[in-house]
Amino acid sequence: MLNTIDWSRPWYESVRDAAGRLSAQAHFRDGFCQLAAELGLRNHLDLPISFVPQEALPEGTAYEQHIGATGCVPTRDNLHDFFNGLVWLTFPRIKVQLNALQAAQIAQDGVGKSRGPARDGATIFDENAALLVVRDDADGQALIAALRGHRWQEAFLERRGQWGSDAQVWLFGHALMEKLVAPRKAITAHTRIVLADDAFFTLDHAARRAWIDATVARELAEQGLDTSGFTPMQALGVPGWWPEQDQAFYADASVFRPKRVVAVK
Repeated sequence: MLNTIDWSRPWYESVRDAAGRLSAQAHFRDGFCQLAAELGLRNHLDLPISFVPQEALPEGTAYEQHIGATGCVPTRDNLHDFFNGLVWLTFPRIKVQLNALQAAQIAQDGVGKSRGPARDGATIFDENAALLVVRDDADGQALIAALRGHRWQEAFLERRGQWGSDAQVWLFGHALMEKLVAPRKAITAHTRIVLADDAFFTLDHAARRAWIDATVARELAEQGLDTSGFTPMQALGVPGWWPEQDQAFYADASVFRPKRVVAVK
């Protein structure tokens, strides 16, 4: 199963270090437990994070509720849960804060058919988010405006020079990572914009990852979360993430769709 992952793909850069610390001689779930213990990972109730078989989840108990109450992350033998474990090891503070939000909503509203905006937002974030760290200056704001306005040619071609140096994509959603094992042009991330000052872009990879983890977790704790803060971004549209990203590539309106205009009555 794991042999289907091409670790050279740029979209796996955020979790590549965590994957590289796993032992090929042990089941990945056991490797996750060992690394979580070495890192001292704990949930919002200060319980140690561990990874357990799916069968350990009691019948009738919500997945998020179980993690919040026990620190145990039910983990199946599939790519979806493999990537989830890697994200726990890469962005633990964000994962803990998302779980705290979800557990609080379940405690308040129970496990019903409707999750509510906070829990819905946390689930979308957890599954399909990309974190786009943008330099907080005039050019960065212009890039953000182009993305939010679905002006794809401007965002990805005219402003191509900003990507990498002044705008960096860090994948977070484990379902998004799973989908990209077999990349398709239409795969789209729910993107959260993270503004950073000049100092961020001078840090090494590990320090940038830690800064993102701390900053986004703090924002979630202070501001909460709903779906309105996300902007769509096609993963293979990120400059340098796919070959032949010319004008014709971005002119495919079935993937790079124009902004929908809402009529005002």
